[in-house]
Amino acid sequence: MDCQKIIDRVYAEVKAGENLGQVAAYIPELSKIDPDRFGICLTSIDGRQYRAGDAEEPFSIQSIAKVLSLSLAFACIGEPIWKRVDVEPSGTAFNSLLQLESENGIPRNPLINAGAIVVCDILCGYFREPKKELINFIRRAANQPDIDYAADIAASEKSTGYRNFALINYLKSFGNIHNDIDQVIDLYFNLCSIKMNCVELSHTFLFLANNGVQLESGETLLDSSRTKRINAIMQTCGFYDEAGEFAYRVGLPGKSGVGGGITAILPNEYAIAVWSPRLNKKGNSYRGMKFLERFTTETESSIF
Repeated sequence: MDCQKIIDRVYAEVKAGENLGQVAAYIPELSKIDPDRFGICLTSIDGRQYRAGDAEEPFSIQSIAKVLSLSLAFACIGEPIWKRVDVEPSGTAFNSLLQLESENGIPRNPLINAGAIVVCDILCGYFREPKKELINFIRRAANQPDIDYAADIAASEKSTGYRNFALINYLKSFGNIHNDIDQVIDLYFNLCSIKMNCVELSHTFLFLANNGVQLESGETLLDSSRTKRINAIMQTCGFYDEAGEFAYRVGLPGKSGVGGGITAILPNEYAIAVWSPRLNKKGNSYRGMKFLERFTTETESSIF
């Protein structure tokens, strides 16, 4: 199978089609993005890469980074993490407060905003310098020492992050935030600010396609059992209230972000990153969803 040829063809077909949706303008810095950018990179577990379009243009990965903070927290404390956050699909918007009342402050899963805030609280309780430890973990996964938080994006998110402030205070009222609110929410906003390009992002997520092992260093970032569980959570919860649609159309574990990125993995084969900033009504990249649906159909490379 000529992977580059397939990527080039599908990329051209999707780019020639309509590009619906809007950028995430509620975060001021994200409103400045060129809405017609479009990039792809696939990295295989034997180190080969296939690219198309704006694959080397950095963008804010936003909620995609929640998988990485979850991986670190799960590696650190193991199964007790699930006493603080559940593993069920939410069926509601990523920033919803609805379920916290009826479920006693336990977020439905760690990839919605409330769940990711609890994961940040776990990291704040485990590490003396959680921001430093988290970015170091991400750099090791990426094999890229220059990846960092983007202060301008973090500040932009904080300036309009009223719902996230509401979430953390509501979680605190149920006793599910153990550390200082300001420290936890600062870690959360910085987590979501991280910038990568498609090449870096696909490479970063490759450990989840490789039984938790980083390709170049051979470091086990996450044991194989926990890797399986992270992938399962991505499959069922990675796209908020569109997770079922993504599973139906694409058939890979993955995670989206409102910066327009999507990353997905095929266990024991590859990780792929797609970026196109226009979002559909569920907050997922319009072109990214279309590209991945066509790509997995043509390559017959879903998990199903």
